[in-house]
Formats: sequence, C-alpha cells, structure tokens
Amino acid sequence: MAGTREQLSPARRGSSAKSAARTARPRRSRVRFTLAIALSLLVLLTGGVGWIYLKLGGDINTFSSDGISGDRPDADASKGENVLVIGSDARTGGNEALGGGDKGDIGRSDTAFLLHVYADHRNAVAVSVPRDTLVTIPPCKLPDGSWTSTRPDMMFNAAYSTGETARGNPACTQNTVEKLTGLRVDHTVVVDFKGFAALTDVVGGVKVCLPQPIHQRDLNPHRTTPGKLLFPRGEQSVSGQKALDYVRLRHGIGDGSDIGRIKRQQAFVGSLIKKVKSDGLTPTKLLPLANAATRSMTVDPGLGSADKLLSFAMSLKNVDLHNTKFVTIPWRYEGSRVAVVEPDADALWASLRDDRTIDGKDASGKKGARSNASPAPSAAPSPGDGIRVTVYNGTTVMGLAAQAARTLEGGGFTVTGTATASTHDQATTLIQYGPGEKARAGTLAQRFPGARLEETSTAGIKAILGQDYAHHPSAAATASPEPTAVPSEVSDDARSADDNLCSNLSYG
Repeated sequence: MAGTREQLSPARRGSSAKSAARTARPRRSRVRFTLAIALSLLVLLTGGVGWIYLKLGGDINTFSSDGISGDRPDADASKGENVLVIGSDARTGGNEALGGGDKGDIGRSDTAFLLHVYADHRNAVAVSVPRDTLVTIPPCKLPDGSWTSTRPDMMFNAAYSTGETARGNPACTQNTVEKLTGLRVDHTVVVDFKGFAALTDVVGGVKVCLPQPIHQRDLNPHRTTPGKLLFPRGEQSVSGQKALDYVRLRHGIGDGSDIGRIKRQQAFVGSLIKKVKSDGLTPTKLLPLANAATRSMTVDPGLGSADKLLSFAMSLKNVDLHNTKFVTIPWRYEGSRVAVVEPDADALWASLRDDRTIDGKDASGKKGARSNASPAPSAAPSPGDGIRVTVYNGTTVMGLAAQAARTLEGGGFTVTGTATASTHDQATTLIQYGPGEKARAGTLAQRFPGARLEETSTAGIKAILGQDYAHHPSAAATASPEPTAVPSEVSDDARSADDNLCSNLSYG
C-alpha cells in the first residue's frame, strides 16, 4: 500500500539519521576548522603587531621637551614637515668601542641636516649644516635647570655640547636650527655610532664609490706608515664599522675638509635610502630595520611611540628617489670657520616654507598648482644705484636683515652683506657712514622713515635695523617678492638619491 511504503521502520529511520549525521559532521567540522584557523591567524597577527609595538616602544629613547624654546616659528607657516637629523659622536652605551675616545667625553654632533618633506609627500630635500658654521645659539636649558643667554658667532656644533653632558643637548640644537632657518622643526632624531652601524648591517651593506684607495693613515693622520688597505678604489659595499669609517673619513681624501666629508655623507645617505626602498617596506624587512634603529636612536617626544614612529616612516614611502635631494646651506669660508651666505640662505628657507622645490616646482600638493615657478618681477631702478651698504639686524625678529637686503637690492642698492648686530634692542634704525659719505647715507635713510644718521671714522655705510623698521607699514609694502626658487649655486650643486654612485667624485 502506498501509505505503508511511505512509512519507514524504526531501524531504517535510525540508519538514515546516522547517515545524515555522518554527511553533516564533515561539513560542520570543516567550518569549525576554518574558523579556528582564521581565529588563530587573527590572534597571531594582532598579537604579533602588539608585540612589535611593545618591543619597539620599549626601545625608543626620548629627550625632554622642556628644553625646547617657547619662542618658536609659526607651526602653520608650512604644510610640509621638517625633521632635524643629528649624527652624534657620543661615547656612551658602548659607542666608544666604535668611535674611539672615552665614554665620559662630552657628546658632540658629528653631522646634522634638516630634512624637509614637502606637503605632496613626493618630494624631499635634506639641507646639511657644516658643524663649523658660525651661528647664533639662542637660550638653551642647562642640566641644572637654568638657561643660557643668547650666544652670537658660535660654531654650530657647540649647541649640541651645551651643558657638557655625555649624551649631548639635542633640544639646544633644535632651538638653534629654528633660529637659523625661521622654520619650525616638527621632529628631531639623534642617531649614534651603534645605531648607524646596526642600520647598515641590517640592510646588508650600502654601496659606495671611492676615487682612490684608502689606508689606515687616511683615517688616522698621526700614523707614520700607510697601514693596511681599508677601502679599494671604485664601487663597493660597506656595513658596520667599515660604513662608519667611510662616512667619518676626512683626511687623505678630497681636500680634507668637513665640506668634502658632508658631500660624501650625502651620497651615502642617498645610497642607503635607495637600498631600503629596493628591498621593499615589508614586515620582514621593516621589523629588523626598525628594531636596529630604535635601539640606538633618541627622538623628540612627538616620535616617542612605535605607532607615531612607524606612521611617520610609512608617510615617506611615496617620496621618489630622484626627487630626494641633498644640498648644503649656502656658505663661504670665514677664516677657518664657515659663514652663512645671505640672502641666498634666506631664499632657501623661504622656498621650503612655501613648499617649493629647489628647482622652483610647486610641491604643496594643492590642486591646480603650477609645476614651475613664475619669475619674480624686477624692481624699477631708483636713486640707490651704486650705493654699497651692509645691513645688520638689531632686533630679535628673525630674517629681518635678509628682508631689508632684498628690499634695498630691489631698489638698486648693492648689499655687501647681512649680519646680526652686537645688540638686539635697537629701537630706531641707525645709518652709520664714514667720512665723505653723508649724501649717500641720506639717500639710504630715505628707505627707513625716522632713521637716525651717525658719522663714524670707519669707511663704509651700515644700516642697523631697529624695531621701527620691523613694525613700520612701509617695510612690508616695499619689500621685494619672496624668491620662488633657490639660487642656482645651491640647486646646481644638489645631489639626488638615485644619482650614479661613481659620478661627481670630486667630493672624495
């Protein structure tokens, strides 16, 4: 019967249920197994990231922010970022084994450059400041909590040694760079001998090129014999101690100057960046690199956590090698020291402030930005033609002498130089002139309403700017347009991170 055929016996119903269970169990097992794998991977990944952040965060050293000046450039002046990188020759923490000297020595800055990452995050420029550059070191905090007074005409690397501690004073160097450039330093990074050597080891060596073989005596000029060969001539890869020897090498190569060594260091950093980018920013490559860096690196509090440090590092991934430039601050020798050349240096800082590259391209990242700078309109001639003047800044307003120099040159005057006056509390602009130069000084004084005239026994004309010039409405109205590109002497000497290693070896 039909009804009988549709009813199954208890035995057959049990058999069918078991069969269905056997069919369903593998499906559920596979689902549970897949979920278990996914969950395990999730735990592993999040746990791994947490471990990385915990590991790196525990290794990051920071310096105190209470030594950073309260009188700082405007944070909104530029949309790009400025990072001060200091190479320290401190002998603490085992660095004496790599660099020689005693671990109780005073910490000094061996090299320094300001890295400007443009707002478009596709261009960057590193501006080196020679350690012998004569600068004004603003007030800096000492270990006992007191502050120094302003110190003009000091060597740049004296800022890092302020306080004479073994670890140095990075906050004072940051204050000095902000005073020198008028740019706000967003972050400061200090790398010591160990950190530098470790970085080069982790990346598997950095390619360099030498124009001649280098022996031990070239590293230590006090040797009486050449000693063993350290570096053969030509292209080669260096790491660890050899990399450190290469970038610190000064004597026996090129002209033996610090400027020549800076050129070599710029080429090395460019080669290091090229190596890191070619290896790829994968977790496998990035973790050992970050681990090596943080162990011997000191940063400002703004980079004092792993997420901030890694976030900043990853923000640089789109910067093109060819658009990563290296230049040196406009300079000239002043005796055995280095002097900053104005208004060339001020033109360089203005270019960075405007996020304009050293060849005049707009790197602000704004839509519709022009790819090339428009030339500044030329100023009409004036009665100032032929009058030579030296401009001094008698105030605390940064860049005032350079601004006045541009104004005067736009009006036909010849500015023979700019400098900081011996005092910074000049209320009224003072025009000093030598015998027989009163008429020319009077012509100059017309450019500074209310200026006083003073005859001296010294030949030449000087304009010592006062607070009246800084606040006078005509100062801004008559100023020349800000330069849109740096002087050709600076841009023509620039080096890119992708330049041929063995080209332009005159730097040694």
